[in-house]
Amino acid sequence: MSFIRTRHHRLHPDSGFVLPEHEVTPQAVYADRRRVLQGLAIGAGAAFGGAALAQAPASAVKRPGKLTALAATRSGVPGAQVMDKLTSYEDITHYNNFYEFGTDKSDPAEYAHTLKPRPWSVLVDGEVGKPQRLALEDLMRVAPMEERIYRLRCVEGWSMVIPWIGFSLSALASRVEPTGRARYVSFYTLADPRQMPGVQSRVLDWPYVESLRIDEAMHPLTLLAFGLYGEVLPNQNGAPVRLVVPWKYGFKSAKSIVRIQFTEKPVTPSWVKANPQEYGFYSNVNPKVDHPRWSQATERRIGEGGLFAPRKPTLMFNGYEAQVAQLYAGMDLKKNY
Repeated sequence: MSFIRTRHHRLHPDSGFVLPEHEVTPQAVYADRRRVLQGLAIGAGAAFGGAALAQAPASAVKRPGKLTALAATRSGVPGAQVMDKLTSYEDITHYNNFYEFGTDKSDPAEYAHTLKPRPWSVLVDGEVGKPQRLALEDLMRVAPMEERIYRLRCVEGWSMVIPWIGFSLSALASRVEPTGRARYVSFYTLADPRQMPGVQSRVLDWPYVESLRIDEAMHPLTLLAFGLYGEVLPNQNGAPVRLVVPWKYGFKSAKSIVRIQFTEKPVTPSWVKANPQEYGFYSNVNPKVDHPRWSQATERRIGEGGLFAPRKPTLMFNGYEAQVAQLYAGMDLKKNY
């Protein structure tokens, strides 16, 4: 999760959030819903490069040797293998936003050792034909593990390039069979003060919650991640399972997930609830739509030259425009930020 420091916020914990339906999902998405649901198997490799997936070689990323190895093959999903230089494992695991463990970038690495990622289970329920609670081990067997090298863009204006391991969320959805009323997917994270000292603060209304439109959630690039750099997820990066939505700002990618709920109406995301003046439901990376307090036109790549290094131009949809722009056809992206 990528957040702005709390001291800059004027939090509004009781603020409401109602997204008019005509602004939420384009009419074309409603009309094409059957096609969206029929494509749930995409994440398992049935389409969008499934043949390439079957032949993809093993990862060439060098393991750091810190945690348990997690085998994966390189993904054949279009857009899943960016060619940018990888951010170092050290930076990825020591420069984090995970407010459940504190608000400083170094807090998660220092305090997340209290998180117990096993045993773990995830409840998948709501508007599905086969609701179920899956133990972590069973969840990890839903689909073959893939390595995907994604850009991560934080709303604060910094970025990374991370080799994740996981599979498309759509593979899990195909197992639980969403009903015709399922139009959104929400993600609830662990909020245990015994394991997460930060939830005793009033920074947010815990637990942390995020939500996607169902066609966003079912896109093959939307990843349920269990590892990075060839190993299981470090605690500070969202162990043992997290979401990764690479074309959206990082806070949309919920960490340490305990529940995935399919709903007919949108659930208010945590940062929209806390500060609706600064955060929108979509939170797509858009260099043309500034944050109320700073430009989003450029970014600082962590590990490449420090604070005074030249900034990189931010790409529309974080560089995934070819893969995801059709999801927002006809929408006003300044209004639906």
